[in-house]
Amino acid sequence: MTRLEIFLSTCLCVVLLAAWQWGLEAAAVPSFIFPNLSRVVAEFIRMVQYDNVLHHLAITTVTVLIGFALGTSIGMVAGYVLGVSRTAEVVLSPYILGMQIAPKVAFAPLFIMWLGYNIYPKIVVAVLIVFFPVMINVMVAVRNVDRDMFNLVRSFTATRMQVFWKVEFPASLPALFSGLRIAATLAVIGVSVGEMVGGSDGLGYLLIYGQGQADTAMVFVAIILLTLVGIIAYLCVVLVESRVLSWMPRQALA
Repeated sequence: MTRLEIFLSTCLCVVLLAAWQWGLEAAAVPSFIFPNLSRVVAEFIRMVQYDNVLHHLAITTVTVLIGFALGTSIGMVAGYVLGVSRTAEVVLSPYILGMQIAPKVAFAPLFIMWLGYNIYPKIVVAVLIVFFPVMINVMVAVRNVDRDMFNLVRSFTATRMQVFWKVEFPASLPALFSGLRIAATLAVIGVSVGEMVGGSDGLGYLLIYGQGQADTAMVFVAIILLTLVGIIAYLCVVLVESRVLSWMPRQALA
């Protein structure tokens, strides 16, 4: 990112924040409908002092990390298995597709009844949402490995594990990181859904609590913090990707 791009992005941010603060006042929008920036900041400070919002933020962040790690791990394994085995794809794909199509919000109450009002239902929902994009990306990448390179390595009597580490794994990394970018944001959605359906901790719980109290500013604080968690998770994936795939041309990573 060049200095000009950073400057333009910063200017756009300043303009949006100014419009949020003074544009709403100029339009005479009631604060209980759409609070301005200063009202949201004041509500955040109040929540830090009295509502322990940092505790809720920490709970959501930890749950997102666990759900992201488990979901991506299972997705990578499943994607590789389906990529190398046509039989496994034919047998398992209908069930995986059905699980993906089914609305995760509908499953959340079941997970709460089965696992209780704790962190586990939220993790399960996040895993289900994160799993599919990672699996699809890895499966497609493994399928598209250069057959000539594969045959060349096998001609040197390479073992199956050596073929995986020398050919399949490096070839699947760009697609894997594309899936991880998507999964980083979906993990936040999954955790917030679980917290909204049932729980007494987390930013999703604060969303529902603020709604029940008709406190629009509290809802905005929760939304902004959830957004920040997702942005930070996404940027962490991008940072790791830039280090791991530093050998690839910039155009290939775009």
